[in-house]
Amino acid sequence: MERVDDARYFLDLIQRAKHGKFKIYIGMIAGVGKTYRMLLDARELLKNGINVQIGYIETHGRADTAKLLEGLPIIPCKKVFYKGKELEEMDMETILQLHPELVIVDELAHTNVEGSKNEKRWQDVMELLDAGINILSAVNIQHIESLNEDVKHIVNIEVKERIPDSVLQEADEVVNIDLTADELIERLRNGKIYEPDKIEMALNHFFTSEHILQLRELALKEVALRVSKKVENEVGRNISTVQKHFMACINTDEKKSRYLIHKVARFASGTNAKFSVLHVRTPQEQRDKISLAAQRHLINNFMLAVDLGAEVVQYDAPDIIAGIVDVCKTHHISSICVGKPKLKLISIIFATFRYRYLVNELSKLNIDLIILS
Repeated sequence: MERVDDARYFLDLIQRAKHGKFKIYIGMIAGVGKTYRMLLDARELLKNGINVQIGYIETHGRADTAKLLEGLPIIPCKKVFYKGKELEEMDMETILQLHPELVIVDELAHTNVEGSKNEKRWQDVMELLDAGINILSAVNIQHIESLNEDVKHIVNIEVKERIPDSVLQEADEVVNIDLTADELIERLRNGKIYEPDKIEMALNHFFTSEHILQLRELALKEVALRVSKKVENEVGRNISTVQKHFMACINTDEKKSRYLIHKVARFASGTNAKFSVLHVRTPQEQRDKISLAAQRHLINNFMLAVDLGAEVVQYDAPDIIAGIVDVCKTHHISSICVGKPKLKLISIIFATFRYRYLVNELSKLNIDLIILS
């Protein structure tokens, strides 16, 4: 009964909306039942008179999921030839032309074939929402950008296809599709997730109990965070509350800066705070003095920061500490986040003096300093 009530709540949203409404089903891992649940809700909405169409669905050969497609209207995918292969992509032009009330769009983190109108499927979804079309979509927790480092630490795999956190912020509803580790492993053993020849490898790698529990924790926390933010936005907060503003200070080290950006993005998201990324460009780091690789790393991290909803600030200063202090005086920062400094013996005395200056200046401005390992 709870599922039917959820579908009816989304039905009410649809009937009141001009801009498309957006519902995301989040799972901790493949096989928890995101697509199955999404199709159940689609059938319920269709029964209630909503013009539901399947824009893209991926059953992964799962019989129970495929059975739910029976009787649901499907907009056929378009055929695309790429590098000698025939591939299928969601037919955006036909969807926009038909303009159904609601479209099912599975595999939200998918990368479209080169030459498509949009590079990513989540960009297709944003376009459909802007056109006033309501969307049901699904994604696994490992595809969320700000959780990329956490997932990599858990499973030792870097997930390439990711969606910006801003996509989740656009959602009107975020639903967690949950199973216990034992239930999920049992589904896997029974052949309900992968073909028989892939089961043993999955059990020994991604689908260990330890991995499942840690990914499940991430999924539960993420959905709880989204629900909490929705309550804050809809119920309202004390107007006297001052919004926090985190600022991550990065350099040209790609991996460490990326980790810092991801970490601070989670801080900001968890406290509904603003988020900036600062790079202080010293005379030694002018464009004609640093390598093309360093410039590329910096630009990649700026793009990551923007995807995560940050304001990017690049500031010229004689040294990094002076630049940080100057920017803090004009940007109303509440917390500065930096990486743990690597100090060589010959520079310890000077570095200690400069950091003492930084701490004193931040103290005067009532700004916290957070050093991340």
